[in-house]
Amino acid sequence: MASLVYSPFTLSTSKAEHLSSLTNSTKHSFLRKKHRSTKPAKSFFKVKSAVSGNGLFTQTNPEVRRIVPIKRDNVPTVKIVYVVLEAQYQSSLSEAVQSLNKTSRFASYEVVGYLVEELRDKNTYNNFCEDLKDANIFIGSLIFVEELAIKVKDAVEKERDRMDAVLVFPSMPEVMRLNKLGSFSMSQLGQSKSPFFQLFKRKKQGSAGFADSMLKLVRTLPKVLKYLPSDKAQDARLYILSLQFWLGGSPDNLQNFVKMISGSYVPALKGVKIEYSDPVLFLDTGIWHPLAPTMYDDVKEYWNWYDTRRDTNDSLKRKDATVVGLVLQRSHIVTGDDSHYVAVIMELEARGAKVVPIFAGGLDFSGPVEKYFVDPVSKQPIVNSAVSLTGFALVGGPARQDHPRAIEALKKLDVPYLVAVPLVFQTTEEWLNSTLGLHPIQVALQVALPELDGAMEPIVFAGRDPRTGKSHALHKRVEQLCIRAIRWGELKRKTKAEKKLAITVFSFPPDKGNVGTAAYLNVFASIFSVLRDLKRDGYNVEGLPENAETLIEEIIHDKEAQFSSPNLNVAYKMGVREYQDLTPYANALEENWGKPPGNLNSDGENLLVYGKAYGNVFIGVQPTFGYEGDPMRLLFSKSASPHHGFAAYYSYVEKIFKADAVLHFGTHGSLEFMPGKQVGMSDACFPDSLIGNIPNVYYYAANNPSEATIAKRRSYANTISYLTPPAENAGLYKGLKQLSELISSYQSLKDTGRGPQIVSSIISTAKQCNLDKDVDLPDEGLELSPKDRDSVVGKVYSKIMEIESRLLPCGLHVIGEPPSAMEAVATLVNIAALDRPEDEISALPSILAECVGREIEDVYRGSDKGILSDVELLKEITDASRGAVSAFVEKTTNSKGQVVDVSDKLTSLLGFGINEPWVEYLSNTKFYRANRDKLRTVFGFLGECLKLVVMDNELGSLMQALEGKYVEPGPGGDPIRNPKVLPTGKNIHALDPQAIPTTAAMASAKIVVERLVERQKLENEGKYPETIALVLWGTDNIKTYGESLGQVLWMIGVRPIADTFGRVNRVEPVSLEELGRPRIDVVVNCSGVFRDLFINQMNLLDRAIKMVAELDEPVEQNFVRKHALEQAEALGIDIREAATRVFSNASGSYSANISLAVENSSWNDEKQLQDMYLSRKSFAFDSDAPGAGMAEKKQVFEMALSTAEVTFQNLDSSEISLTDVSHYFDSDPTNLVQSLRKDKKKPSSYIADTTTANAQVRTLSETVRLDARTKLLNPKWYEGMMSSGYEGVREIEKRLSNTVGWSATSGQVDNWVYEEANSTFIQDEEMLNRLMNTNPNSFRKMLQTFLEANGRGYWDTSAENIEKLKELYSQVEDKIEGIDR
Repeated sequence: MASLVYSPFTLSTSKAEHLSSLTNSTKHSFLRKKHRSTKPAKSFFKVKSAVSGNGLFTQTNPEVRRIVPIKRDNVPTVKIVYVVLEAQYQSSLSEAVQSLNKTSRFASYEVVGYLVEELRDKNTYNNFCEDLKDANIFIGSLIFVEELAIKVKDAVEKERDRMDAVLVFPSMPEVMRLNKLGSFSMSQLGQSKSPFFQLFKRKKQGSAGFADSMLKLVRTLPKVLKYLPSDKAQDARLYILSLQFWLGGSPDNLQNFVKMISGSYVPALKGVKIEYSDPVLFLDTGIWHPLAPTMYDDVKEYWNWYDTRRDTNDSLKRKDATVVGLVLQRSHIVTGDDSHYVAVIMELEARGAKVVPIFAGGLDFSGPVEKYFVDPVSKQPIVNSAVSLTGFALVGGPARQDHPRAIEALKKLDVPYLVAVPLVFQTTEEWLNSTLGLHPIQVALQVALPELDGAMEPIVFAGRDPRTGKSHALHKRVEQLCIRAIRWGELKRKTKAEKKLAITVFSFPPDKGNVGTAAYLNVFASIFSVLRDLKRDGYNVEGLPENAETLIEEIIHDKEAQFSSPNLNVAYKMGVREYQDLTPYANALEENWGKPPGNLNSDGENLLVYGKAYGNVFIGVQPTFGYEGDPMRLLFSKSASPHHGFAAYYSYVEKIFKADAVLHFGTHGSLEFMPGKQVGMSDACFPDSLIGNIPNVYYYAANNPSEATIAKRRSYANTISYLTPPAENAGLYKGLKQLSELISSYQSLKDTGRGPQIVSSIISTAKQCNLDKDVDLPDEGLELSPKDRDSVVGKVYSKIMEIESRLLPCGLHVIGEPPSAMEAVATLVNIAALDRPEDEISALPSILAECVGREIEDVYRGSDKGILSDVELLKEITDASRGAVSAFVEKTTNSKGQVVDVSDKLTSLLGFGINEPWVEYLSNTKFYRANRDKLRTVFGFLGECLKLVVMDNELGSLMQALEGKYVEPGPGGDPIRNPKVLPTGKNIHALDPQAIPTTAAMASAKIVVERLVERQKLENEGKYPETIALVLWGTDNIKTYGESLGQVLWMIGVRPIADTFGRVNRVEPVSLEELGRPRIDVVVNCSGVFRDLFINQMNLLDRAIKMVAELDEPVEQNFVRKHALEQAEALGIDIREAATRVFSNASGSYSANISLAVENSSWNDEKQLQDMYLSRKSFAFDSDAPGAGMAEKKQVFEMALSTAEVTFQNLDSSEISLTDVSHYFDSDPTNLVQSLRKDKKKPSSYIADTTTANAQVRTLSETVRLDARTKLLNPKWYEGMMSSGYEGVREIEKRLSNTVGWSATSGQVDNWVYEEANSTFIQDEEMLNRLMNTNPNSFRKMLQTFLEANGRGYWDTSAENIEKLKELYSQVEDKIEGIDR
């Protein structure tokens, strides 16, 4: 538990003495401070823990903010009710009112305040409405959460005309319209031409939203008032003065504010002259230090004072001391709620760092950052790292953000940028007790939005006292934040030759053949490339081998050794006592793993750290979870802690090797997935304990922003994106190629006598290629009419085209080696295939279809149906697109295939009519009349994309991070959908979680849902499915801006409603007439990553489903209601609880563990896998008690699943398909649903494929077949993998293992897939020897997988095949053991 200090830092007259005494006090102590009070300590926290009570995050009681004066004869009482976002005004306003009640002769003041979050609670909201009934004055500020803004508006509106004054400071427009001060009103906001309206029209301009606009307004007041009639001018002037008082925030300012408003507008005080002073104005921006005599507007003056201080230690006087810039909110300083800021300043100085604490009154900190942190002459930063303690985005705070402006300012500053988080909506105790960690709204506003600026390290450093509302420092957290900020700053100061770097590689599953696992990455070739660059740049990389192969050899020691043997190179042996001394949390691991050293990464006496050092660079192997091979542990609903070997590894890196930074190499390790809070770690969370104080740099695949975000938030990583390998079309091979040739013959000869004979050959070849499962083929030799012949050929041709044009990443990427231009062609063709209406770019295929009088959508539909003329036309369009793009790319490259100065070439290519290469190419096709202007637009865009694809900054960004510079942020995702993902080498971020689903995503979602429902009706005698069980993935929803989230909403028949800022926090039902079908029930399984990133959207979904269950509609038209009523009755619970449909893992746990069981063959039967799924995935999110976190609701989960007729998942990117990763089968409940259904009927299983412009809904078995044909069995794919050597063999083995996973969870893999894989990899002697010699460990695993598929009944094959596999297995065992000896 983090240590708490409840006594706020009160700045007494001798504040210097007070603060220096604090500096020397035991502020690092882990224990709670004793409070020197006569009251018993427990009265300090009358709040319930976050797991009980009202189930909300915020359980503070507004009564602590109520002040009731003693009644006095003939003295009127003025009642003030206020609602604010944060509690920093509480103590200041309370002090002002108490002081007035002591001194005012004219009036007594009653006041009560509510935090906006408290209004979620029904009782609290009712009390708020009651309080408004006799209130004179209402004040609101920073009300930006839409659902709560609506509640405030509804309540205040009823009393607005009766109240004497309503003052709302920067908030959402609907709340701002409530403003009323005499004749001054904002009720016209939105229609009016008034200057106040202009505040809300700032979306496109680079404005930081209302607060800054209002500050400008305050400054331009005289000009504004010139145009207003005199009485209005007076009221408007008082509104502006009110704003000045409020922003001034000190007790004096607030006292004068209350006097001014009550004296001017409360009828009972009419005629009484109440004197008030003008607002005391503070600097809008400046530098503030708690010991300084004043605020500074000039850095030089500040340094003059700083360097003459007498209270500092010697380290602060050093010229080369690390300098940390802090960004603070002025409102905390002026209201005196600054003890958490003081603690950070004192801690940094106690650790020898100088501090420049700057503040701003508005919400735009970009100006102050440039003004105070950058030297105006040299343009160099005067700070080594910057930490924002506001928690907000740099520009715009909780309102509208301007990320480009923030990034520009931070690029100029060019130092690591950390944004720490003060608790806003929870008290300290609520946060400590919460498994979720930070409140979801705070995660959205103060974690997700700053990430878009390039912020790192969302460390919770301050708590909130439930009684006074004041912030207090969490000293253990402050200590960690400060050390980490200094460590990042030191990277800027240290020389390259003295810097130490620990490169960490992964091994999944734990086996010698898997060391250096990472998605799409050739890890050792990449590490070699990085080390070579580091050496060239002046880092000490002593003894670097000649090539990547030798590097593998030295790290793995001998790559054929078994993983469990100490033959992996041992870098360090750590004795148990040393381990316990270095690892303060070692005791916490004993509950799961017993006493150290245990038997993982251990020789029985010592803990072993595997790896090898080259000078100042250590390459180490991160241990694995440790429970992969234990079926019992895999069944636990919550994940185990890290084991001792895992902890020893990180203790070694930080405290023995003393790394200045750690580089986690590739997607992904297990550090960030260790148990702990979802976001906003405490000391007790394992990712936080493990990473300790080491700056963490992490190479992450650009197409995986969701897991990169988990690494960023839970292991404080600076995530740097790397490219996935260049994509190519799958092409055709063997029988598929022969089929394609036969179809060409048919097209040219179909009207001659040979037509029937060719069709007969097509049918028999298609059957040999097992296409009869995908296409309805007639018997060979059957007499067919010309129309039927065309129909058969059309369907086979459509299937062949689908296989041929499938995109697949070829080989593995090497860091720092971008693709050549020609390698980028397939990617560009696919980028060109998407319409981009927001950029006014038409898709190339639709431009081509248009010029022959067709709509591309019709061509797609016709081709899907197998209409031969449409299949032919689509093939011509596809070929023409590829040809035109290739012609264009050729013109921009030199003889080596490198892109040379695209911009110059583009300028010369664009606008010269016939010479444009694409026009030249198309002039020889039937598309010669394609619209020139549209073509020019799309090729202009492709030129920009080509530049980005071949640009390379992966090594450059790593160097920047290691030199303590700012790494520019960029979105992660699919480069085809969103080319802004390129160039790679950016600090990956996700998106604003409240921005999804977008309107475009919703439109795509509707199409997929309608196709899915139609497909199911065809197979279900025209009946609608009653329940669909589906999966929500984090990455998919980031890449598609919430398409799959939109699908769930459309299934149940609701639509999302966005607020003024485009944030989606509510939904409304679509009428049954508009929907045109019944509402379909859903069971939503959210991945652990989706749960962490989109908890707000889980809340939205749960609210939507419960709302639909309560609609008064016939149950045959509302299956959600139908099932909820049945389940409520069966379980004896209310309908809302029975309508629980949004499930995931327990907080801090990830996956169903089925993937681990399958990869490690540690399962007995399918029932065991189903039990894992039920045990780990039955945790529900409840929007009625969001603060309770994920609660186990197994019975409701099982009952909901037992009604499912369809299981469903989405594929959204060409790079990741069903067998590329184990996540998809890990989350597949097909066989489980069958076992839970009363009729034991297997549900239909579908996969939506939106990887191309022509979205498809296929059955699971069709998709598995397509995947096998385009990847595992495709020479183009497996030869591409083999060219990557050691790591490529592992990739082939992984696809086979994942195929067995699908057999285990769904039974949807055809026998021929295993048979063909066996002939490709085992029957072919040459291939077999290549596999065995390149990576014997992975080859052994492949043999084991084949034997397992047969043993478990998934593959029926000949006795000879099995015999051969067993024989090979013993050969490879001998080979491995022979080498071992």
